[in-house]
Order: sequence, then C-alpha cells, then structure tokens
Amino acid sequence: QVQLVESGGGLVQAGGSLRLSCAASGRTFSSYAVGWFRQAPGKEREIVAAITWRGSSTYYADSVKGRFTISRDNAKNTVYLQMNSLKPEDTAVYYCAADLLGYSIQIRVGEYDYWGQGTQVTVSS
Repeated sequence: QVQLVESGGGLVQAGGSLRLSCAASGRTFSSYAVGWFRQAPGKEREIVAAITWRGSSTYYADSVKGRFTISRDNAKNTVYLQMNSLKPEDTAVYYCAADLLGYSIQIRVGEYDYWGQGTQVTVSS
C-alpha cells in the first residue's frame, strides 16, 4: 500500500510560480513511477507530467512543456512539480498518482494504482 498526500497548492497570479509536493508513505515508493494529473471543473482528468522510478525518464504534456518540471527525491519519498509562468488555464485540482510499473511512463489515468486526494491550484488573470 502507498498513501500519497499532495501539498503546495494555492492562489497565484498569472506569471507566478508554485511548487507542489507529493509525499508518500510506504516502503516501496521509490520503485514506483509517479504522475501528476489535473482536473478542471467540467473536464476530464489529464496527465501533466510523469517520472520513472529513478527519475531517468520524464514526460510533459504539451501544454506545460518548458514551464513545469517534475522531479523526485526518493530518500524523502517525495515527488515535486515546479510550476512556473502559470496561466489561468492551469487552474485545476492537481493529483499525484503512483504506478507499480516504475520503469515506464504511463499517461492514462487507468494505468495508475494509487492516488492522492488532490490540491487546488488557482491562477488569477
């Protein structure tokens, strides 16, 4: 079992930055791939970024490339999402998720095994 807790969300003006954290409990977290997803009101949950278990591979949605950076510190059981140059369209609830197949990048919601409760990010114009 893995429990995931997101933090770091909040209200920020357009152009600002936030860093989200995903803290995990569970002895095997370092072997999982992790993805960050977001869901805006009335929209489906979508992948934002993902990282393999050792951090050797990453994925970014086109909408966030060059602005967001995913990283992980397995010694701290934490994955981060640094979000820069935020836009109003980035407003959503952000979720982190863990995938048992830690060596590969998955971009579909259904491929992930554990989910956090989400953290709200609101970007004002």
